[in-house]
Amino acid sequence: MKTYLLADGLPASRIAYGCMQLSRAWDASPVTADERRQAQRLVETALAGGITLFDHADIYARGKSEQIFGDVLRTSPALRDRMVLQSKCGIRFADDPSGTPGRYDFSHAHIVASVDGSLSRLGVDHLDVLLLHRPDALVEPEEVARAFDDLHASGKVRHFGVSNHTPAQIDLLRRYVRQPLVANQVEVSLLHHHLIDDGVVANTTGHAYASAAGTLDYCRLHDLRVQAWSPLAGGKLAATSEFADPVVRGTSLLLRQLAEAKNVAPEAIQLAWLLRHPAGIQPIVGTTDPVRLAACCAADGVTLSREEWYALFTAARGTRVP
Repeated sequence: MKTYLLADGLPASRIAYGCMQLSRAWDASPVTADERRQAQRLVETALAGGITLFDHADIYARGKSEQIFGDVLRTSPALRDRMVLQSKCGIRFADDPSGTPGRYDFSHAHIVASVDGSLSRLGVDHLDVLLLHRPDALVEPEEVARAFDDLHASGKVRHFGVSNHTPAQIDLLRRYVRQPLVANQVEVSLLHHHLIDDGVVANTTGHAYASAAGTLDYCRLHDLRVQAWSPLAGGKLAATSEFADPVVRGTSLLLRQLAEAKNVAPEAIQLAWLLRHPAGIQPIVGTTDPVRLAACCAADGVTLSREEWYALFTAARGTRVP
């Protein structure tokens, strides 16, 4: 699989694997043997398909997804050298501790403690990349900068980035942190195309910029890798019945036509649509079906023409471009 340069000296596969669903039990139940076996197969399938970047978060399944992945590494330690490990922090649960609200926390203490927890669960001595998961309304960028300095100096985190951040929020952080921010992980897919549509509808009647306007162009200007979470739109484009939403149905049918013509699965066409964008979008695929994961990896070998790209864009918009 072809790679992107995520940071200096850090190449990473163009398609990443998202580890959120390695456990789907977001409770205190113990990790099961079946979960470990499934994770082992998924990791092996991803690596066989050329995937090197594995995306985590401290909250996924309340830490169990990282724990399960760590169990895979403890069984096969040599796999670590073939991976770029990325995790995220900053979201806190409503019941952590009991009686407190769901919230975001970019305090020095929370960021450092979250990384220590991730390293322990994963069984590794460092993260290649740490992302701040969702913007904290109470962020004090000096606190973030101090946490990044401490984590970088200790060798616990090599590179840093953000997730779901707007250009202004990134600029605020960049004013204080000394390390380059290397990525912004945002939701982008054929059905969630707002960040792409943003530049198309500029200066047209009936449209106004949202707070995240210009995010993709900003990331291109400042060398932040755009990582796309939910790049397959949660499987919604698998719907082709007459009762499906007309836009979804039309987009799905076009996907299948292109997939048949290019001898790949429709999922590969969805990902190829993102890969075709010049922002260098890096889809993070989270399927737990090894067959589907292998089919997704084939997207790296698919090239869409401008006409094919815009045909899909038009279908997903439900109307022609202005």
